[in-house]
Amino acid sequence: MSDKNLDNLCVNTIRTLSMDAVQKANSGHPGTAMAMAPVVYTLWQQFLRFDPNDPIWPNRDRFVLSIGHASMLLYSMLHLTGVKAVNPKYESLGDLSVSLDDIKNFRQLDSRCAGHPEYRWTSGVETTTGPLGQGVATSVGMAIASKWMAARFNKPGYDMFGFDTYAIAGDGCMMEGVASEAASLAGHLQLDNLCWIYDNNKITIEGNTSWAFSEDVATRFIAYGWNVVRVGDANDLEMLARAFRTFKSTKDRPTLIIVDSHIAWGSPNKQDTHSAHGEPLGEEEIRLTKKNYGWPEDAKFLVPEEVLAHFQSGMGKRGHESRAAWIALFDQYKKEYPELADELHRMQHRKLPEGWDKDLPVFPVDAKGVAGRDASQKVLNQLAKNVPWLLGGSADLAPSTKTRLTFDGAGDFTAEDRSGRNFHFGIREHAMGSILNGLSLSKIRPYGSGFMIFSDYCRAPIRLAAIMEIPVIHIFTHDSIGVGEDGPTHQPIEHLGNLRSIPGLVTLRPGDSNEVVEAWKYTMQQRHEPVALILTRQALPTLDRTKYASAAGLHQGAYVLADCDGTPQVLLLGTGSEVSLCVDAHEKLKTEGIRSRVVSMPSWEIFEEQPADYRESVLPPAVTARVAVEQASTFGWAQYVGLTGHVIGMRTFGASAPLKELQKKFGFTVDRVVEAAKEQIAKA
Repeated sequence: MSDKNLDNLCVNTIRTLSMDAVQKANSGHPGTAMAMAPVVYTLWQQFLRFDPNDPIWPNRDRFVLSIGHASMLLYSMLHLTGVKAVNPKYESLGDLSVSLDDIKNFRQLDSRCAGHPEYRWTSGVETTTGPLGQGVATSVGMAIASKWMAARFNKPGYDMFGFDTYAIAGDGCMMEGVASEAASLAGHLQLDNLCWIYDNNKITIEGNTSWAFSEDVATRFIAYGWNVVRVGDANDLEMLARAFRTFKSTKDRPTLIIVDSHIAWGSPNKQDTHSAHGEPLGEEEIRLTKKNYGWPEDAKFLVPEEVLAHFQSGMGKRGHESRAAWIALFDQYKKEYPELADELHRMQHRKLPEGWDKDLPVFPVDAKGVAGRDASQKVLNQLAKNVPWLLGGSADLAPSTKTRLTFDGAGDFTAEDRSGRNFHFGIREHAMGSILNGLSLSKIRPYGSGFMIFSDYCRAPIRLAAIMEIPVIHIFTHDSIGVGEDGPTHQPIEHLGNLRSIPGLVTLRPGDSNEVVEAWKYTMQQRHEPVALILTRQALPTLDRTKYASAAGLHQGAYVLADCDGTPQVLLLGTGSEVSLCVDAHEKLKTEGIRSRVVSMPSWEIFEEQPADYRESVLPPAVTARVAVEQASTFGWAQYVGLTGHVIGMRTFGASAPLKELQKKFGFTVDRVVEAAKEQIAKA
């Protein structure tokens, strides 16, 4: 068989697998997978450095399918190239990541071929995609990770890192703002190891893109500082290969390859329709299309042996040789640079270095106290000294969120210096969240920060981090009406409830400086859970831990901070800046002979993971008189105070005024907490 005929056979195998899987599922998007089959075939077979036998090899090239609705395109490639499954222990037992049976069960329960690609569920999927724009934005984080790891680990004669990142985007990705944010930053950072392929097919769900999208994408990306290449026909394998070679030779700029695609169906009335993009073709249309390809019309899920052999002799052979050379190099690297080799190994397995928690601060008793953000700054800087791959930045707010690493050698990550550990994301909260995901997927331990109110902008990537089970750290400061004069536009009210509602995300709102230390300790030990660390702008009294319980109780999510002799008459529950308010109310109630218990509840999620007997020991069911105090929406507190309990919280969006006036207006005073406690006791 000629090389050209073999190329066509491979491309048509990808297309027919996609058609058959979508048709059998009666659900999915065949059009994009069919149109982009030649592009992905060319990329994987000729350029992608990827070993199917070890899909987590650290220096592999990354491939991101940002148009996640075309998932069959990726599943077909994973099957045809023989990618092996990797278990949670980072072991490959030889099973295929995607079997033909998985493809036959596309979009069905427990199939490795979910509706959209899912990280950790299907080996070879580098990131969960589906929400448009997220994939390409995440790819920027992967490209940054490659540059940073090269600066950290590469030595003369030892190029341990230098992988490229490819992402396929569609019109929807180009319309989403997060992609624009990320592309702007990628151009600014001159990430020449980043290549986006834009499927310019002029079709979205509603129809032709001309209804809503007419900008000049090429000119936009040139303005961002990208190199732009155009391929006029997605079926032109020679021009596609030339475009990828151009990317490989381009320095100091990322590359956008614009590919014009047009889907040739069996019958003309199917071309460029809504059905072509987002619905199964139908049995008759599939027969006509296969006939057009010269494919057996009645064959379903046909995979010719020549195709499998061709991929093994191309991508498989090249990937195996690249990985084997890297492993041999790493064996020598371990002898010459044992400390860096140990770092690399621990980082890749999400393990912490020895002594990661040494020299963390212990804050002395202080009635005036320290702001949560200031305490966090001290802890973060010490942790970053101990954990060299802990790095991050903010969305233009580091002086306010106190997240800059200030020790000698921390530096800034720039186009000129790839070794810096302080990142400047600019005012791009949405892209920041996605880039953090890309960094984490590359096994760096990233953090990003901003004001709590702007967690709204980060919510989509935070949700994806929780779905993917990756330990991204989000630091949100200015966490309440404590921002005072800035007013309702900057006072987070519903945001705690929003974050707590995300399954798999741990939300931590520490009540004093020593709880901040414990919050960081907890966070650093997470391997599969993202964390939102919620911190104050205003000072919090540092509690006397010889009088009250140890801040280590934070590791149970909620704990008895201050107690009474005998059974309490009332429970006072608080988080963050309201914990000290509950303690002051407790002391006042004590002088009046009223037995109260203060429970600090920095994390509902961690508390809910504790055994029932522990939870009941903290919140005894028999004590129904309960008051919760939190400068946020009251939403959700009923599960802890019950239907008869009382919540001192926010039921409006706040107001613009100095903090003390706001506290008085909205009831965050010792007198109001004491009053509410007495009312609860009377009701009980």
